[in-house]
Amino acid sequence: FPIVSKRTDSTITIDRFETAGFWGLIASAVISFAVGALFYYWGQRAELKIYRKEAMAIVGLGWLLATFLGALPFVLSGTCMGPTVRVADDGNVYVVSPRWKVWASWEEVPDVDEASRQVLQLLIDSGARGLSQRELRLRLPSVDVTQSISALSGQEKLKQNLVLPGEGAGYVPADRAAHYRLRWKTMGLIDAMFESQSGFSTTGATVITHLEDPYLTPNCILFWRASTHFLGGLGIIVLFVALLGQGSAGKTLMRAEMPGPTKEGSTARMQHTAWLFAAVYVGLNVLLAIVYMLLKMTMFDAICHSFATMATGGFSTYNASLGHFNQIPGVNGSLVDYVTIIFMVLAATNFMLLYLALVGKLSILLGDSEWRGFIAIIVFSTIVIVVIGIMHQDIQLTNASDGVRFGLFQVVSIVTTTGFCTADFDRWHSLSKGLLLLLMFVGGCSGSTGGGMKVIRHLLFVKILRIEIEHSFHPRVVRLLRLGGKPVEDQELRRGIMVYFGLVALLFCMSWLLVLAIEPDTTWNQANENRLIDSASAVASTLNNVGPGVGVVGATQNYANFSGITKTLFIWLMMLGRLEMYPVLVLFMPQFWKDQ
Repeated sequence: FPIVSKRTDSTITIDRFETAGFWGLIASAVISFAVGALFYYWGQRAELKIYRKEAMAIVGLGWLLATFLGALPFVLSGTCMGPTVRVADDGNVYVVSPRWKVWASWEEVPDVDEASRQVLQLLIDSGARGLSQRELRLRLPSVDVTQSISALSGQEKLKQNLVLPGEGAGYVPADRAAHYRLRWKTMGLIDAMFESQSGFSTTGATVITHLEDPYLTPNCILFWRASTHFLGGLGIIVLFVALLGQGSAGKTLMRAEMPGPTKEGSTARMQHTAWLFAAVYVGLNVLLAIVYMLLKMTMFDAICHSFATMATGGFSTYNASLGHFNQIPGVNGSLVDYVTIIFMVLAATNFMLLYLALVGKLSILLGDSEWRGFIAIIVFSTIVIVVIGIMHQDIQLTNASDGVRFGLFQVVSIVTTTGFCTADFDRWHSLSKGLLLLLMFVGGCSGSTGGGMKVIRHLLFVKILRIEIEHSFHPRVVRLLRLGGKPVEDQELRRGIMVYFGLVALLFCMSWLLVLAIEPDTTWNQANENRLIDSASAVASTLNNVGPGVGVVGATQNYANFSGITKTLFIWLMMLGRLEMYPVLVLFMPQFWKDQ
C-alpha cells in the first residue's frame, strides 16, 4: 500500500496498490507452504536420528531450497532488472540476446552512429519513464532526434527494444505513455536465484539496475528483498535449531551458521544459545530502525536499511545505496553514516560477546583478542585510505573531515562484508582499491552475521606461520599455539585453519580462471585490460559475501551484465562463503551419499 511504502525522497511516490507484487508474494507463499507440507508429509514417519552427516545435508540442501523459493517473488511479480539495451564506455551498443532467456547475455549491435548512441544513452539514463521528443531535443540540441529515432527503428535488434510513443500505453502510467522508452528485461529464474541467494547469504550483490521506480521494482518486492537479509543474517538453520531443536545435531547446525573457533562463555545448550543470538539480533534491528526514523528516514526505508545493516548484507532501496541520504535536504547524511558505522561494527562482533557486554561484562568484549584485532584492522586501513585519498585528491576525500567519514565508512562496510556505499571508491587511488580488495578476505568476527574468512582465522594463521618458520631452524623447540595468552586446546584447529585457507585460495583461483574462460567480451564496458581485475574482484566479492567490487561490479555498478552461466557460478560462491565451504562441497562427494 502507498501509505506503508513511502520513501524518504518525496519525489519517489506510488499512487496505486501494487497488484503484481502482491500476487507474486501470495503465489510464492502458497508454493512455499505446499512444499513445506509435502516435506512434512514425507518426514513425519521418519524414525532416524539426525547425526553430523544428516545435519550437513540439511544445511546444504536447505539453502538450495531456500534460494529457489526465495526467488519466486521476483519471477512471479514480473520484477524488472534493467534495460534491454546498453551503451558501453567504448561506444559499442549491445542488446540482450533472446536466444534463451534464462541464460541471456549481451549481443553487439553493429553500425550505430554517434547521434543514435547519444539518444540511446539518454533513454537508458531516463529509466522506464523515458523522454518526450521535446525533452530529447532540449538535451541533445546538436542531434536530429527524429532522424536518430528513425535510424534506431530501422535496426531490427534495436527496434524490438525501443518503445515509441503510444505503444504499450495500457500497461504503463500515463506520464510515460507518450515518451520514447526502452523495454526492460524482467527477471528470469537465474537472475532471481542470484538475488535470492545474495539476500539469504547477506552478500548484497544485485542484478537490479533501477530500484527507485516502483513500476519496475515494486516496493513490496523491495521489502521482501530486505527480509531475505533479516532471515539470512542470523541464519535460517539457527532459526531451525531455536524453533525445533535438533538434539546433538543442533551443534553441527549451529556451527554451519555461526562459524569460527568456539568462544569462551558460549552456552552449553545450542537451542538456548540460538535464542540468545536471536534476541540480541532482533533487538539491535529494532533499535537501529528507530534511530533511522529519528534521523528522518521513513519507516519503510528505516526497516529495510536496518535489516541490511545488522545482517551485514547491504541491500538498499536506492541506486546510490546509503549515499542517497547525503543528497536529501533535511536528512543529516553524515550522522546517518556514523550511526551505520557503529551498527555495522556491532553486527560484525561476536554475538555472545555482545550479550555478555549487555549483562555488564564489557571487559570480556574489550579484552577479546579477535575483537581487538578487528578494530585494529579498521583503524589501520582507514588511516591508509584517508592519507592516500587526501594526497591524491580522490573523489569526496579532499579534506580531513570528509576523508575520515567516507574512508572509515567504506573500510567498515567492506571489512564487515556489508557492502554499503557512500562514495564511488572505484575512482580512488589504486592502493586504496587494492586495500579494499584485500579486506574482502578478512570479514567480521566469528559468531557474528559478518561473512568472509573471519578475523580469528587470520590471527591464528599468522601465529601458525610464525611457529612453522621457527620450527624450520629450531626443529626441537615446541611452541604451543596461543590465543589471548592462553593455549588453544583444540588439536585439530591448526590443521583446520590451514585447510580452510587452502580451500579459499583454491576456490578463488579456479573460479577466477573459470570466469575469464566463460564470460564473453561483451560483458566489459571498457577495453579488456580491465578483465583480470574485474573478474578477480567479482569472485572475491561473492565468495566472501561482500557485494560490491571494482570495475564492472564497482560501487555504481552491479552484476546484471554477467551471463547466466557466470551468475550461476556466483550463486554457488555466495553459498560456499556463507556456509563455510564444507556443507556445500560435501554434496558433490559420492562417498557422502553412501549409507555407511
